[in-house]
Amino acid sequence: MICACEQSYGTISQMQEPELAPNVKIALVHDWLNQMGGAENVLEEMVDLFPAAPLYTSIYASKRMPAAYRSWDIRSSWMNLIPGVGAHHQKFLPLYPLVFERMDLSDYTIVLSNKSGFCHGIKSANGERRAIHICYCLTPTRYLWMFDQYRQREQIGGLISAGLQPILARLRKWDYDAAQRVDHFIAISREVQRRIKDIYGRTSVIIYPPVDTEFFTPAAEAAPSPHGVKWGEYYLIVSRLIPYKRIDLAVEAFRQLPQEKLIVVGDGRDRAALQATAPANVSFLGRVDREKIRELLQGCKAFLFPGLEDFGIAPVEAMACGRPVIAFGGGGALDTVEPGGSGELFGEQNVESLLAVLKKFDPSAYGVETCRAQAEKFSRANFRHKLVKYIEQVMAVS
Repeated sequence: MICACEQSYGTISQMQEPELAPNVKIALVHDWLNQMGGAENVLEEMVDLFPAAPLYTSIYASKRMPAAYRSWDIRSSWMNLIPGVGAHHQKFLPLYPLVFERMDLSDYTIVLSNKSGFCHGIKSANGERRAIHICYCLTPTRYLWMFDQYRQREQIGGLISAGLQPILARLRKWDYDAAQRVDHFIAISREVQRRIKDIYGRTSVIIYPPVDTEFFTPAAEAAPSPHGVKWGEYYLIVSRLIPYKRIDLAVEAFRQLPQEKLIVVGDGRDRAALQATAPANVSFLGRVDREKIRELLQGCKAFLFPGLEDFGIAPVEAMACGRPVIAFGGGGALDTVEPGGSGELFGEQNVESLLAVLKKFDPSAYGVETCRAQAEKFSRANFRHKLVKYIEQVMAVS
């Protein structure tokens, strides 16, 4: 029996690349391939770890995805024939259960689904044929089980919301039933582990998502003033500028800290409103490339993370660069930020709570080595070794 709590295998730096036995036939499953995000970062690691595994998905909009994906063995469904589905996949919610429950993957040894939507509904058993289905759960389907939060996040009107309720009720029943057919769940954080238990009634282990700690590293020496702000004299946010990220809290907090500087990197529908009302000590840089993000992370006083996320990769990237994090004390930040060691948490998602931490924050109290060591717990190497070891454990008891 696999333990339903977090398993600790230690930090792995230099070890032999993990791999399953050659006779293990594995298939990967992903909800849809039409946009980049945290789910796709995890998927890329899975594909790299299991290069011979075919990837099953509902839709694949190749022109909207990185060119490297075109070398993958991607097997999309009939939904790909629907005009406009690649640009507007959310309009077709009722179809996804039909697609995935008709994917018969029972001929494989292991089916590994990378789920935030409906892909855990695949068919893994057919008569005497049976695959072991492991679901790497980024979250139980958010727009089914946390619809009020999702509606605010996506600005869905009341009339549309009311019309969706009968459909959502049917989809919730299907989603719950599909979760009962999964053999083993992996959660990305304690928050998601709790949701899997509360919503699906299932236990899970925790394997944290991979963070590229090989790219995000501390600077060898102080760089010249990045983007016109002196090294070590600014706080930093890197985020999509949309409502639930709560960038507004940081902007308002820095209005009351005119002696401090805040740089905001990223774009989104909130940018114009945030920028129009921001004080002079808050700068918006828009989108910048990955190398510049690393440079900004290396030189900041601290990284700010005021939103509530299931995990949150950006704070770990900041710690990998040796910088502390100030985050709202909820969701994945409870797993990644070590108060007093690699940063601090503020208890209430409001300006006053964030401001109280900022006013007494001393960047020099947080060592580069301590922040870096915390980040390395979430490295790509750790993810790969833990995932392979877990699959081997599951196979051993099945």
